[in-house]
Amino acid sequence: MSDHVVILGCGRSGTSIFGELLQSIPGYTYYSEPRFDEVLGFDFSEPIAIKVPMESADYPAPPGLSFPIDTLMAAAPTAPKLFWQVRHPLDAIASLRPGIANNWGHHPRPRDWQQWQSRLLIEQCAHHWNYINSVGFEAVKDQVAVCPFEAMIGDPMSFAINICRQIGVDHNTCITDLQRWADRVQDTNNEQFIEAVTSRNLSRPDHVKKVGRWRENLTQADIDAVVPIVQKTAMTFGYDVMADTAP
Repeated sequence: MSDHVVILGCGRSGTSIFGELLQSIPGYTYYSEPRFDEVLGFDFSEPIAIKVPMESADYPAPPGLSFPIDTLMAAAPTAPKLFWQVRHPLDAIASLRPGIANNWGHHPRPRDWQQWQSRLLIEQCAHHWNYINSVGFEAVKDQVAVCPFEAMIGDPMSFAINICRQIGVDHNTCITDLQRWADRVQDTNNEQFIEAVTSRNLSRPDHVKKVGRWRENLTQADIDAVVPIVQKTAMTFGYDVMADTAP
């Protein structure tokens, strides 16, 4: 049987469209942000893919995560394959703004999120990205495969085939399904692009490209405010924000 899959990472980093890749593979049942107590009741006899489980009061989560990872691993007959989706911090920050402006609508919230509500919205978004990708990632870094958003956008078909290999799926048996998904994954909004279902209410038509959208959305003052917040964590994923934004 193919591996169970759990997709983790900061919101607006491609977790939704990644999840819909798994949804497109025959045999998988896909759940987008189910409550963690519901996850524990799932039937794991067939392949399951889960995107970022929601917090459950009965199962306290460690900082940076929305659920106790050890409890999930123990619940499944075979340990799920964990993927960590990450996106250039400035692009993610630009995309996080609608959700963070709505009472910090992305989860899990940093434990000090209310203290940051007096700060600029752009700084709140930077703090959220940094918290998830530092504290959250630290909790699972030895268990996850890191998946950059830019790799997905740059060559979605190769991305899909690589994921299939990692989860034990013969991509040749579902190549049409993978191609249909890959055709949706575009850097620019065009006739082929189809937004992930759960992302549509957070999307804004204020940019042409997804990779490098910060150049369209962020002012120099915005950049100056957020670079100190995210630079150290960004470097752990190979993003040099200071170099990217240098004149």
